[in-house]
Amino acid sequence: MKYRYTKYTGDLFDGLDLEDLVSKLSDLLLSSGFNNPWGGHSLDDNEDRTMQALHDAILEALFSGGVLSDEAIQKLLGDPADGDQEQARQQIEDLIQQIIERMMEQGFITQPPDLESERQRREGTGGGMGDDAGHVTFEVTDKALDFLGYRALRDLLGSIGRSSAGRHDTRHLSTGVEAIAAPKPYEFGDTLNIDPSGTILNAVGRTFGTSGTFGRSERSNDPNNPNAVSIDVDYQDLMVAQSEYQSSCATVIMLDCSHSMILYGEDRFTPAKRVALALSHLIRTQYPGDSLHTVLFHDSAEEIPIKQLGRVRVGPYYTNTRAGLNLARRILDRQRKDMRQIVMITDGKPSALTRPDGQIYKNAFGLDPFIVAETFAEVNACQKSGIMINTFMLARDPDLVAFVRRVAAICRGKAYFTTPYTLGQYVLMDYMDRKTKTIH
Repeated sequence: MKYRYTKYTGDLFDGLDLEDLVSKLSDLLLSSGFNNPWGGHSLDDNEDRTMQALHDAILEALFSGGVLSDEAIQKLLGDPADGDQEQARQQIEDLIQQIIERMMEQGFITQPPDLESERQRREGTGGGMGDDAGHVTFEVTDKALDFLGYRALRDLLGSIGRSSAGRHDTRHLSTGVEAIAAPKPYEFGDTLNIDPSGTILNAVGRTFGTSGTFGRSERSNDPNNPNAVSIDVDYQDLMVAQSEYQSSCATVIMLDCSHSMILYGEDRFTPAKRVALALSHLIRTQYPGDSLHTVLFHDSAEEIPIKQLGRVRVGPYYTNTRAGLNLARRILDRQRKDMRQIVMITDGKPSALTRPDGQIYKNAFGLDPFIVAETFAEVNACQKSGIMINTFMLARDPDLVAFVRRVAAICRGKAYFTTPYTLGQYVLMDYMDRKTKTIH
């Protein structure tokens, strides 16, 4: 007879940080098809998101991810000398089941309706039990994706010396409302954010001079205080306080979802998705006046809502960089912002091109001169529209390095050669550095 130790597993669950556990499961929840590199690519492809995969990921997080303390693990496993490990296995299974149920209750995951079982039930053939029940899948909710974006942002900013997401300092100053630096002389066009002490000090210095005489000052006519001196403030005495100036920014983040992003033993697309979610959370919470759009480029290009990004997978695609840039440029042309930029994350060379008749021309061998020329033509079009392109390259091939550097030179952007592990720091720091505008 099996017993269910609900009180015991409840005590263990009470000492478990569910949000920390969900963060540990981000690789599974944001799965890009790395475990199935030849699989499909649609948003509804849940082959990696089975309940068994979730069970195994939770089990690994409990024992290898630092979610449970050593004392809790020892209590959960029991004493090996007892010889009865069935009780320990049952306690582990009960705890995992309780975690899954709580994740559903708090809205991190949902289970799609089992339409096939319902159809079989209505036909009278039964839905199957045990191994006959098929793969039970789960779906990641918008709440979970937003939470993962928040945690990614917190972790990325913390890794570069910031404990939490918040306002950030920059090296660019302008006249405004909140004083953050030494005052400066007033110039025509500056905001009249007068610095009183600096202005009066200038007037006193000009009035008394270095000799200590009164100069242009006049004695007060106040009979109660005949020694009082009046000081005239002139135009050249005016001092204004300096403050941060944050420009409005429209950003399109271009993500390469070609097949190479999950090949060669490394998943590059999942970190890219995590960075995009973190950037979205940063803009939504700290810079609500900014805009962020997401473009996927592969054999062609398409814009997707940011809330769908966590569900996207790569597929057996080539890399149509020109189509991605063209779509991003058309999106940014509709934006009326101080700054417009494209953040392109890729690991491969341009290998596809959309012909005028809609056909896709492909060549995966080397840098095809025809594809490269058309891609550079689109880069020039972005430059003429005043759009900056910052490229984050996840590969170090010499030909690719030369290609990316030429893209940066044409549009006066920057090229970053990074890895999936440092990608987030580069993207966020670049965005925050460019968020301010220099006033001359």
